[in-house]
Amino acid sequence: MAQHPRRLSTLLLCVAACTSLPTALAFAPTIVSSKSPTLVRRQETSNSQLGVSVEPLQEAWASYNVALEQSPLLVKSLSAGVILGAADLAGQAIESVRNANDETSSSSEEESGGIDVARFVRFAVFGLVLQAPWNHFYYTLLDGAIPPTVEPFTSTNLEKVVIDQFVQAPIFTVLIFVFLGLLEGKQMESIQKQLENDYQDTIVANWKLWVPATVVNIGFVPPILRVLFLNCVFFFWSIYLSLLFNKKEEA
Repeated sequence: MAQHPRRLSTLLLCVAACTSLPTALAFAPTIVSSKSPTLVRRQETSNSQLGVSVEPLQEAWASYNVALEQSPLLVKSLSAGVILGAADLAGQAIESVRNANDETSSSSEEESGGIDVARFVRFAVFGLVLQAPWNHFYYTLLDGAIPPTVEPFTSTNLEKVVIDQFVQAPIFTVLIFVFLGLLEGKQMESIQKQLENDYQDTIVANWKLWVPATVVNIGFVPPILRVLFLNCVFFFWSIYLSLLFNKKEEA
């Protein structure tokens, strides 16, 4: 059984690398080289010797942006489904490591060794059906009502951060509890009880992560890439949610 945490930990590392790539590329500036052909050839030779080729990544990023322009909602939703599903796998990997190191969990070792596919699917569906569409339309309305500014630190952007985190976020957090609870098959009474027990701590944790993330998103990220940025940050937030909901299951 000890092999399962190692497999899941390896998967976690791969997923984290994959999910960080779009954000890194999103912030990478397009640079027009002023180098001489000789220097360019030397750099290409050096990359070839090191076994490094950036062209496939550039082509993949270009293709992603074309698809994003042509079908923004579909691309954002599929991206969110993959990323949030991966986040739950990361949460399961963390739990497996914890259980493997916890002597008191020996009685449930068999159950904690494998992947909970249903739980993974719930989070993937959450990203596909709720998280990405909600943020797609929300940011469309927000930017339509309060147009983006060129400068990142303005009273306009401060107003948008306040609206996002102190109006939108509390509502969306309730929707997360209800949506995941219904997918899990819980009754509304059970969901309401979980909200009473966990909502306050969850929204405070939300502000600790999402207030600075929203400042960056609204101030620095191009509007077309904002949901992608959210999805990448949501990878880590979904790990928190995955651990939270699973902890309550075990209780």
